[in-house]
Amino acid sequence: MSKAGLDNRHRNHDGEISHKHGNTLIGTLRKLYGQGFAAGYPGTEKLSEVLLQLNETSLSQLRRDHETGHLEHKIANASK
Repeated sequence: MSKAGLDNRHRNHDGEISHKHGNTLIGTLRKLYGQGFAAGYPGTEKLSEVLLQLNETSLSQLRRDHETGHLEHKIANASK
C-alpha cells in the first residue's frame, strides 16, 4: 500500500504517471481535459515538470484515466 505525502498525494501513482507520460505536453493534455488543465502553465511544458504542482482537479482527472488504463490511449489520440 502506498503512503500519502504531505499533501495527501500518493507518490507511487504520481511517479508512475510521470514515468509513463512525463514527456506529454500540457497542451496535449488540454485537448483531453480542457483549457483549464494545469492552469498557469504554458502548453509547451512537459507533464513531468508540473505534475507535483497540479491542482486537485487536474490531478484527479489524470489519476482516474491512468488507473483505469485509459490515459495512454487518450494521449495517443490527442497527439494525432
